[in-house]
Amino acid sequence: MAKGIVVAGLSGGAGKSIVAVGLVAAFARQGRRVVPFKKGPDYIDAGWLQLAAGKPCYNLDPYLMEREVIKNSFDRHCRLAEMAIVEGNRGLFDGVNIEGAYSTAELALVLGLPVLLVVDCTKVTRTVAALVLGCQKMDPRLTIAAVVLNRLGTARHESIVRQSVEYYTGIPVVGAIRRSGKDIFPQRHLGVTPHQEHDGAGNALDLLAEMAEKYLDIGKIEALMAEATGQYSGGREKVAKTTGTGVRIGILKDTAFQFYYPENLEALESEGAELVEINAMTAAELPELDGLYIGGGFPETGARLLAANITFRRSVKEAADAGLPIYAECGGLIYLGEKILLEGKEYPLAGVFPVSFGLHRKPQAHGYTELTVCGPNPFYGREEKIKGHEFRYSTVLSWNGRSDDLAFEMKRGVGFMDNRDGLVYRNVLALYTHIHALATPGWAGSLVARAREFRQGGAG
Repeated sequence: MAKGIVVAGLSGGAGKSIVAVGLVAAFARQGRRVVPFKKGPDYIDAGWLQLAAGKPCYNLDPYLMEREVIKNSFDRHCRLAEMAIVEGNRGLFDGVNIEGAYSTAELALVLGLPVLLVVDCTKVTRTVAALVLGCQKMDPRLTIAAVVLNRLGTARHESIVRQSVEYYTGIPVVGAIRRSGKDIFPQRHLGVTPHQEHDGAGNALDLLAEMAEKYLDIGKIEALMAEATGQYSGGREKVAKTTGTGVRIGILKDTAFQFYYPENLEALESEGAELVEINAMTAAELPELDGLYIGGGFPETGARLLAANITFRRSVKEAADAGLPIYAECGGLIYLGEKILLEGKEYPLAGVFPVSFGLHRKPQAHGYTELTVCGPNPFYGREEKIKGHEFRYSTVLSWNGRSDDLAFEMKRGVGFMDNRDGLVYRNVLALYTHIHALATPGWAGSLVARAREFRQGGAG
């Protein structure tokens, strides 16, 4: 039975990603079967965890998912693993309200796992013990099993902090990481640079594994892990693969389009779809498809190559005109626009929608979204309610459409324009909101159904 632990911090930037990815990489180098998870809506940290483990990293989000769905997903993916490393987000008790709803602490309680708490010790000594003690007393139901001290200066600094934490809290310190002048995870946009765009991703993983082996007591951390329940019941997750649908759904997957939850891709496969990965920068044109899913990413960083691939852009526009079912999120929405303006230069895009995009220095939307379907579209029924998330620096510079034509009303979040989201053209739906298949269980079946109709000659 798999054992697991939640890696949490006192705040964002405390170093939990370094510890979590380092642990996964170190255990994987030992040949251990470790499955990684990431709390909350996140693609980039999850991508690093996936790279370290050599297998998918699954997201667990108490805001988007019901408890039963979270537990089923966790237990199901732990069945063939030895251990599970769950990376939290933000501070341990940070949630959406004063009660800390949907926090990392709440997730740890749902999973029944202990917490490995990472503390940034920059310019602080004995006060670290007070911070850890506060976390220990904040919710007595929670088990803080051990502490990792991060960004320590000298041996004396480490000694004082270590002794203080263990004396005042009784919680063991199982790691002490020194300050480093080297930034293993360069920051860009909303956080860490995606591993797909990191030239030295392999070297970075080696450094993190070596750091974990040098500074962390890996054996003690493993001993502190708790057993996963192994109580997977099937629940609302559809895991049995359907056969005989015969539909091919393309997935744009390259350095510009990287943001796909593995659960979303698995959900499409479970509905019987064959997934076809396509590089929008190098492919001459779309292959023969029955549907297309364009996830998010950073199309602005690949704008030159995307724009230069004229034949591929043209094939996407022609496919949309022909009624190919296309579902696009955030970066995918941008790609289906007319152009993007970056540093005074225009880069033409697929041109499905008459929208010009730009890039802002500050985030234009960042957080959870709640939408209600208020207009016709290919994939969702009227009045259907959807939860998701958005994070973007892009902005709409011009659009000749009407906000009343957008398919969703935003109950929470920013959306495309005027508190609405969802551009529709024939069988194309493009929106800023990202969805997770476990939180929107009808999405995959709807996309596959539209693809099947298209294959049978029923394009809208």
